[in-house]
Amino acid sequence: MAAKWAQKTVVIPAQRRGCHLITPKILREIEGDLSGFKCGLAHFFLQHTSASLTVNENYDSDVQADTETFLNRIVPEGHNAPWKHTMEGPDDMPAHIKSSMFGCALTIPITDGRLNMGTWQGIWLCEHRDHASPRKIVITLNGV
Repeated sequence: MAAKWAQKTVVIPAQRRGCHLITPKILREIEGDLSGFKCGLAHFFLQHTSASLTVNENYDSDVQADTETFLNRIVPEGHNAPWKHTMEGPDDMPAHIKSSMFGCALTIPITDGRLNMGTWQGIWLCEHRDHASPRKIVITLNGV
């Protein structure tokens, strides 16, 4: 079997601040390509510096709310925060820090045409800005 590649950019509409389960949208966008892979890797790259991607709980939305609470407690925000980079607003530098904490990329195994995640795992887009824009995720599939 020869290795093959597929790549697609998926746009996630602007979301309110917080963590959002995006697995269903991602799967709808890539299912045609994904089904052609027996074994491989799916790489997800978020083209932004004030949002992040992570894999976490896909069932209880309280986990999303608790994660947002945690992030807001450990990264100070507002006009009294110690950040120098404020030209895009008081939530911008905290958003950059939160993005770096979770990261902008994920790699998930592909098995028999499906993302091989655990039962309770899902892909989250974490929006760290108060007034977000649509977010682009480049998805690259590689395998056989």
